Amino acid sequence: MLIVMRPDATAQDIERVNDEIRRRGWQPHAIPGGTRTAIGITGNPGAVEPEPFRVLPGVADAVPISQPFKLVSREVKPDNTTVQVGGLTLGGAAFHVIAGPCSVESREQILSTAEAVKKAGATMLRGGAFKPRTSPYEFQGLKDDGLALLAEARKETGLLVTTEVKDTATLDAVCDATDILQVGARNMQNFSLLEAVGERRKPVLLKRGISATIKELLMAAEYIVARGNTQVILCERGIRTFETMTRNTLDLNAVPMLKQLTHLPVFVDPSHGIGVRKAVPAMMRAATAVGADGIIVEVHPNPPCAKSDGFQSLDFPEFEKAMNEVRAIAQAMGREVVRLG
Repeated sequence: MLIVMRPDATAQDIERVNDEIRRRGWQPHAIPGGTRTAIGITGNPGAVEPEPFRVLPGVADAVPISQPFKLVSREVKPDNTTVQVGGLTLGGAAFHVIAGPCSVESREQILSTAEAVKKAGATMLRGGAFKPRTSPYEFQGLKDDGLALLAEARKETGLLVTTEVKDTATLDAVCDATDILQVGARNMQNFSLLEAVGERRKPVLLKRGISATIKELLMAAEYIVARGNTQVILCERGIRTFETMTRNTLDLNAVPMLKQLTHLPVFVDPSHGIGVRKAVPAMMRAATAVGADGIIVEVHPNPPCAKSDGFQSLDFPEFEKAMNEVRAIAQAMGREVVRLG
């Protein structure tokens, strides 16, 4: 249920509606909007009778919501949500690129990569410090030392930083070091972690699980938003199919579908999406053309020697060339790829 307030509704009117929702044992959620105040309801076990709310002072209407993902649905918020990260706006007219290595490996590696991706036009740096890996014998990241190196790269270049948070135990340390919390595909349905990042007020990049449906991705986002954190960016990163020639199948169908279903920004990860280095630039172009708000790309100074995901990482010249192509497509789409000054 969505309670739509009249433009002249007072703060007292709004609080009266909130009190009535709480009295019934449910939770009210303020929905920001440019021309109206709206209040979403969660926690109700079934359909909500609208009439008791429609008669309250200041209420314009009470609208049933058909989707199970309530707060992230366009039914609740027709206008696009924009996410503020530092001085950047994600989800607006501009197109943003996040780039960097799968894992932070050394000071020289991360600083040289940060300089290169900034020069090519990225506004944010990615790099894993805590790395959940399929095998316990693979490189697990530099952990706290990796976070310190990311902070140094941010200071040196001005790039904002996103890194993966793999569990609640390391959440505080990652929160202190990063600008965007990345929830990886393996953790998309780690509900304890989703609730924990929802209680923070730091932007979250939520990646789609390897076998997750679009609805399951949106329900995972609902966990975060229901805890009060509305600064969520969805990320399509490929799903597991019967195909064996690529690492995953990049589901670009998801981008226009998500744009119809949710007000949240949508990014694409072409590196994990296809997992083939030479094909990544084509998927970068495709993601731009299909209407994504940005992309997140793996870039490494020497991909064959990378400690993780070198087979899908671009080197510096490849990334620069791909960025020029992305910029041309974005311009044709009426969007601009943001660069830092």
